[in-house]
Amino acid sequence: MPGRPRATAVFAYGAAAGLAVDLLLGDPRRGHPVAAFGRAAAAVEKRLHHDHRGWGALHTAVCAGSTAALGALAARAVRDRPAAAVALTAASVWAVVGGTTLGREARAIGGALAAGDLEVARERLPHLCGRDPQSLDGPAMARAVVESVAENTSDAVVGALFWGAVAGVPGLVGFRAVNTLDAMVGHKSPRHRRFGWASARLDDLAGWPGARLTAALATVAGGNPRGAVRAWRADASKHPSPNAGPVEASFAGALGVRLGGTLSYGGRVEHRPVLNGEGRAVEVADVERAVALSRRVTALTLVACAGGRLIADAVRRRKHGKRGNA
Repeated sequence: MPGRPRATAVFAYGAAAGLAVDLLLGDPRRGHPVAAFGRAAAAVEKRLHHDHRGWGALHTAVCAGSTAALGALAARAVRDRPAAAVALTAASVWAVVGGTTLGREARAIGGALAAGDLEVARERLPHLCGRDPQSLDGPAMARAVVESVAENTSDAVVGALFWGAVAGVPGLVGFRAVNTLDAMVGHKSPRHRRFGWASARLDDLAGWPGARLTAALATVAGGNPRGAVRAWRADASKHPSPNAGPVEASFAGALGVRLGGTLSYGGRVEHRPVLNGEGRAVEVADVERAVALSRRVTALTLVACAGGRLIADAVRRRKHGKRGNA
């Protein structure tokens, strides 16, 4: 048992350092590890693609499993060198989180909207989400940005840190691999309707705890806890995504705005239920408020995950002590 507290310290220091590097540098413009994983996953898809769930499950297992295994091997190689273990954790956190770049992209679109330059906003919107920008006016783009900030806070930050706290480096890189596979093949296009089923379902499972943690922390950090809880309880289940629902609803309540409604993906129009119907329509200024809320949630996630590991370690030591005295 003596190694467990050290592992907790490695995660806490490494995660804090990785988030600090992300805050200073954001994502690398070239050679991003996630982009490299995407190219490798696309190459595997070319080999394995069949219009069948079983082949899609194999694709998911090969891509996500090999990534987590590589993370485990790397962590094992440095487990007896605390400084190297912290550095590996920090590098992994920097590679898999995307909070700073998320905020920069959101602010860039918000700035274009504030300046009345809808064309620039439409050019940048695909960097943030997959909606059809030409079908959106200014208020609709502002709403899309706030929704994307909320959802990506869970996917690109909180979920990764949660699994890092649970499983270390393999948890960090494995979660991001699953999330990236869902973005690549988990949608309901004709090519991926069956092949991407496993990736989409695994992403739902892996994202479940991080989404609820994100919603809870947004409730704490948003300045309107009653509104956030009310929207979360009343509207989260209306969303077609089991994980985006709690996150977007809690952000909507915390910010006092309405999210959801009509949107368009790839030429397909969807009419989603309104989240937090008691709120007002999203305004351009709410983009900055959403980014600020996302940053507060990120900071609280680090505290919650490190604190959770400390508590778990204390419980294990106590149980071990009782067994030893029995």
